[in-house]
Amino acid sequence: MRLKDKVALVTGGGSGFGEGICAKFVAEGAKVLVVDRNFEGAQRVAAALGPNAAAHQADVSRKEDTLAMIDAAEARFGPLDILINNAGVSHLPGPTEDVTEDDFDRIVAVNMKAIYLATKVVVPRFKARKRGVILNMASTAGVSPRPRLSWYNASKGWVITATRALAVELAPFGIRVVALNPVAGETPLLKTFMGEDTPEMRAKFLSTIPIGRFSRPEDLGNAACFLCSDEASMITGVAMEVDGGRCI
Repeated sequence: MRLKDKVALVTGGGSGFGEGICAKFVAEGAKVLVVDRNFEGAQRVAAALGPNAAAHQADVSRKEDTLAMIDAAEARFGPLDILINNAGVSHLPGPTEDVTEDDFDRIVAVNMKAIYLATKVVVPRFKARKRGVILNMASTAGVSPRPRLSWYNASKGWVITATRALAVELAPFGIRVVALNPVAGETPLLKTFMGEDTPEMRAKFLSTIPIGRFSRPEDLGNAACFLCSDEASMITGVAMEVDGGRCI
């Protein structure tokens, strides 16, 4: 088992890519705190994964919730080894000038500030142990932006840069920081990205992915498992595309 006895926390673990990561990690021997704002989703995932998973409700944009979720993971399973900052949101596709300030603030809070808050809590703990992995969910949107999603794209570019900056800073302390760049996937966010879920819109999106399909939760679970395992001990600062060739 590639993650035997590792303790992980996955935000946005109640559906989509987060659910895929939780499932893969438990299958590979990890103990996982499934964190989601939607507690029913987190409970559903944790119940399906058995005793090595537990559910926790949190708003990752709130400092108090962030501290509480990390404390909960360590109280339940022991010292944290892996932090997965997976939770994310988008605005509907449209002209930049039509994106509301509330939508912009929400993107900043969940896609950016949440990573800052969680990193701020775990880094002192990881430094004390001289080990730890932080994986941030970025996106192909931060590498090859689609039009009419400008502020979502920008937030994911921020995630990639933050990942690289943190990797350089934290490597001397035994802490690795990595990211994943998924292409549009079979998750609850897909309709948001497309604006409407129709056969025509799906065909339009799929035409930009050379492999010819959307990403799946298990694709991200497999990639995250490798990057967070000891097999990747020499890898830090990367933002790995999981995109079927979209960014080539």
